[in-house]
Amino acid sequence: MIPRYNRPDIEKIWSIENKFKIWTEIECLIAEKQALIGTIPKKAAKDIRKKAKFNVREIEKIEKETKHDVVAYINNVSKYIGDSSKYFHYGVTSSDIIDTSFSLQLKQTAEVIRKNLYECIKNLKIKSKKYKNTIMIGRSHGIHAEPITFGLKLSSFYFEFKRSLDRLDKAINEISVCAISGPVGTFNSIDPRVQDYVAKKLKLNSEDISTQVIPRDRHAYFFSILGILASSIERFSVEIRNLQKTEVLEVEESFSTNQKGSSAMPHKRNPVLSENLTGISRYIRSAVIPSFENIVLWHERDISHSSVERIMAPEITIATDFALVRLNGIIKNLKVYPKNMEKNLNMLGGLHNTHNIMLKLIEKGLSRQLAYKIVQESAMETWNNKREFAEVLLKNKQLNKIIKNKDIEKIINSCNNLKNIDWIFKNKIK
Repeated sequence: MIPRYNRPDIEKIWSIENKFKIWTEIECLIAEKQALIGTIPKKAAKDIRKKAKFNVREIEKIEKETKHDVVAYINNVSKYIGDSSKYFHYGVTSSDIIDTSFSLQLKQTAEVIRKNLYECIKNLKIKSKKYKNTIMIGRSHGIHAEPITFGLKLSSFYFEFKRSLDRLDKAINEISVCAISGPVGTFNSIDPRVQDYVAKKLKLNSEDISTQVIPRDRHAYFFSILGILASSIERFSVEIRNLQKTEVLEVEESFSTNQKGSSAMPHKRNPVLSENLTGISRYIRSAVIPSFENIVLWHERDISHSSVERIMAPEITIATDFALVRLNGIIKNLKVYPKNMEKNLNMLGGLHNTHNIMLKLIEKGLSRQLAYKIVQESAMETWNNKREFAEVLLKNKQLNKIIKNKDIEKIINSCNNLKNIDWIFKNKIK
């Protein structure tokens, strides 16, 4: 991932030094358990734990000859262990180390992602409650519909991200798997107790049946969950972008004192953070299909998945981490303009009350079709002539025969269409 989107905590997890550090710990744990059950001498396990170390440059140099990264790693570490090195990587195969390490790295990054997602959820809840009663126009198809509150709008994102948190927790469990089962997964050369031991020590689950690799449906599930999360991030970002349009301006991203919006137009205050998140979300979702395709391996294993994961796993998790941190900043620092919300709400002269008027006519005994026709005629006159809806209704003779003027005025001036906002927040957003 380019430095622009890297954060140190998660970048460190995917560093080559951390990868080899995890490999070494796995190898030490394997030797440790093998010594306990008598497969290798106890002295060998102690030597491996004490002397095992690696040199990245040396490994890279050896790999140029071996064309095999794990063999290069084994050869390098064995040099430091000495005589006991013959028991290093004893009875296991490359995938045992690579896949278990990959599980641990995915788990570590997922936990960072989870922490950032939780922060977004927490701040969305705070903002939802703060703007619970801030009335604004609701829109469908981009067109004015009926009033909602900004707090209610934010609460829909609060629950959406909460669902992502639940899914992420399941995905973390799904990918947190250890497989130490030897060539083609038969445990022919390694005692099954070793896998359980290493899993427990690394706080991973012990794989059921691994073939020679951990089945990639687990990883596909994880990346599909990140894809859903990315779409939720984008949905929020697109909402901010739409609400920040000059002619709307109901909310706005924070704009710092020395920030610049354009090289040519000094007045510009663009929603660049939200736009950036839209782009990053597209990139995160791009991992879903390759992760699904990685499920399909030949027989007990091949390495068609390997190159994809080496690129995809670090970059997609880094991008997701960055996106959530940026999203949280937008939520915390969001500027909200209630006066503009009120202005936009009244822009169409009260047309957002058409539904309530129609319901009143139905209540008075009219068929739905006739009630709709009567109200729509007044609504279209209001729309086309830029008049006040109440004024047009009061002059509608057909309507006046059924509803008294004072009742029309009462409906127009009423906030009853938001009477259940308190109930929603009391019963749903606890």
